[in-house]
Amino acid sequence: MRGSGDLPEITPQLLLKAYGCGLFPMADSAESPDIFWVEPEMRGIIPLDRFHVPRSLRRTIRRKPFEIRTDAAFAAILDGCAEPAPGRLNTWINRTIRSLYIELHKMGHAHSVEAWQDGALVGGLYGVSLRGAFFGESMFSRRTDASKVCLVYLVEHLLDHGFVLLDTQFTTEHLARFGAVEIPKETYREMLRDALLVDARF
Repeated sequence: MRGSGDLPEITPQLLLKAYGCGLFPMADSAESPDIFWVEPEMRGIIPLDRFHVPRSLRRTIRRKPFEIRTDAAFAAILDGCAEPAPGRLNTWINRTIRSLYIELHKMGHAHSVEAWQDGALVGGLYGVSLRGAFFGESMFSRRTDASKVCLVYLVEHLLDHGFVLLDTQFTTEHLARFGAVEIPKETYREMLRDALLVDARF
């Protein structure tokens, strides 16, 4: 569902309503001025009660190589996710999306989980919280396992704070290692409706 100049301007408030309806925005590239709405027929989620941490990652976490922070450098996490990476030469985070999510962050609806090492930001992830649902958007690593450790922290944080739905939008081989699955759009909508009845706080 592509946007056009005839549609109302996308505001942070409209963006939250879209998330509540099962939609999320993307752009063709960082240079593209347009945004289009996406609602996959098969939706990726990580069931919070079946989250799996691979054994090798458990060993990494026990070593505590990173200091994990939340919401300390949200804009820097956005920029890190927009950087080219192996297998991802182009980003869908354009100027409009960056601005919208920074506004959502100021409103308390967009959050980052960050891995720091020796005072430097080395990885992390960000997403949107809406009542009992968290919509994961993107992640990046500049050190081995940095974003994976952040994902483990995120799931623990969501469980501790009453969240019931972790939306990954799509599934990848990387996310499947943690228990991500695909569910039909209608099933996702039912889960989203239930999550929006839950009063959780990030």
